[in-house]
Amino acid sequence: MKQHQILIVEDNQLNREILRTALEDEYIILEAEHGKEALDILKQHGENISLILLDVMMPVMDGYAFLDTIKAETEFSMIPVIVTTQGQSEEEELTALKHGATDFVPKPYRLQIIKHRMENLIKLRETAALANSFKYDRLTGLYSKEYFYTKVRECLDKNPEKGYAILCCNLENFKLYNDTFGRDSGDQLIIEEAKIFQNRVGEDAICGRYSADRFLALVEKEREKDGRQRFEQARKVTRSGLMENISVKLGIYEIVDRSISIEQMCDRAAWVMDTIKGIYNQHVAVYDDTLRNRLLREQEITDAMGQALSEKQFTVYFQPKYSFKDGCMVGAEALVRWIHPTWGFMSPGEFVPLFEKNGFVQQLDEYVWECVCEKLHEWKVKGYPQIPVSVNVSRTDIYQSHLVETFCNLTDKYDIDPALLHLEITESAYTESPDQIINMVKKLQGCGFVIEMDDFGSGYSSLNMLGRMSLDILKLDMAFVRNELEKPLDENLLQDVISMAHRIHLKVVAEGVETEEQAECLRAMGCDYAQGYFFAKPMSDVEFENQLG
Repeated sequence: MKQHQILIVEDNQLNREILRTALEDEYIILEAEHGKEALDILKQHGENISLILLDVMMPVMDGYAFLDTIKAETEFSMIPVIVTTQGQSEEEELTALKHGATDFVPKPYRLQIIKHRMENLIKLRETAALANSFKYDRLTGLYSKEYFYTKVRECLDKNPEKGYAILCCNLENFKLYNDTFGRDSGDQLIIEEAKIFQNRVGEDAICGRYSADRFLALVEKEREKDGRQRFEQARKVTRSGLMENISVKLGIYEIVDRSISIEQMCDRAAWVMDTIKGIYNQHVAVYDDTLRNRLLREQEITDAMGQALSEKQFTVYFQPKYSFKDGCMVGAEALVRWIHPTWGFMSPGEFVPLFEKNGFVQQLDEYVWECVCEKLHEWKVKGYPQIPVSVNVSRTDIYQSHLVETFCNLTDKYDIDPALLHLEITESAYTESPDQIINMVKKLQGCGFVIEMDDFGSGYSSLNMLGRMSLDILKLDMAFVRNELEKPLDENLLQDVISMAHRIHLKVVAEGVETEEQAECLRAMGCDYAQGYFFAKPMSDVEFENQLG
């Protein structure tokens, strides 16, 4: 029996030593002083632990809290737990059992009795009878994830001519609900949603619990649409107070390739469900080739990004900015481009949002900043006119404590005036942590950098925020500019925005100017600067250098 691992959770060192000495000849012994430490051990060793000997009264996390935690985790919920305590009352024993204990023994230890009970529980767990109980989720009564996989494979093998779909349902923000209202309320919510889910998918469906707040079902393909309609109806009807403010998402994978594992099928249903998390008015998503190709493409891009940066496949283009006052070039915006050796020129709209999501945008931004500073230094040495270049500062960058130091080090390294490096911070970033950004902006301005609010008009930042911010330039979003210019003059907000910006001593740049008519309207409204295809497209550093000369 030496292969069995036993976890002793006991804050009293002497008690641990007594149990270890009595058991170490037969078992591999792991030890923890309290419940939190025991959870860390469980995460490391998982179901390799055959049994837990648990004290109740402990610091940090007591035995009852530990029991509640592991019994809510599918991975650990079936590990037998023997509770040991000084108390010998029926009430204490009943409390331990209610929290999920498998057995209860009082202190002082009767070691031979403990040994026999441990041996019996471990054997029982390994018998077919207990294995049969693993078929069902303890809380909801649905199939366990593993047994669901088994039943689905049996069904598909038995009915090769029938079409099927995998459905995955998720309660959005369940963890927040659990933390706010407690585990008991969370369990009741899971039980209620499991019943609703079974009703939605129909009596003939095979249902299982995928994880804490996710459920799975296998349904016949012709009934999948009926299940989807039931899902929508169930979402609209008034449910109990528990479910009232919970958003439910459904992902659907129609089985077209039976050669892949059931686990992969379920993962696809779960993945497509995750694509609509956080989207208020979308509750159902269906996995298809478009989504599959998108996922594969995103993975390809992710796999290639590190090498692309090291091989300098990313290059910086410059789009000039022009003054409405005298028509001359007064600056430029740095734009990153990816020229892949196999895929060719890649649209920033394809890779930038992905990099923002996976965090790589920070490394890419720092690469662009250095390229721009290097070019500014080069143009200075060559004697070209010194005009400022704007660089993007993403949300990820804003929260880096070393941001100011990074920019100062770059301008020192390349011996350039910080005023030549304009820092564009997108409008939406200002609304997330305004106080933090205000402080960061003040520090950057104190070092001589010029701050631009980028994409103004694309989000919902308060106009009052402009008064709080210590900005230098307001940059109008291209879609906002175009939409407003299409409106009648008496409904157009551009004039008001430009006038307001001037009142608080901000210069205004309009993005995306494509026609002479747009340029003339903006000039008449008093806009200071513009960039867009009407004036110049983004260009390579060589082309831009020719403009400087």
